[in-house]
Amino acid sequence: GDETGHESATRATHTMAGLQLEDDEPVDHKPIEEEKCKPKCQKFLELYEACVERISGDETGEAHCTGQYFDMYKCIDDCAAKAVMANTA
Repeated sequence: GDETGHESATRATHTMAGLQLEDDEPVDHKPIEEEKCKPKCQKFLELYEACVERISGDETGEAHCTGQYFDMYKCIDDCAAKAVMANTA
């Protein structure tokens, strides 16, 4: 008879964990804010895409766009972080 009680307790724990995730708003907002921020970071996005095109013919595998990618990502991330803070404050 002990197994039945254990199974229902486990199920209850999973349900509570699911509810906690849904209540955690910043997790939900950030991807939305990142999409909204992309136009503000258009310059970085264009530089990154231009780099990707420029190196697409590189046979050596040594060319990369890491710098441009990080500049673009930092712009979007900073913008989204500020927006999320504004929403939760």
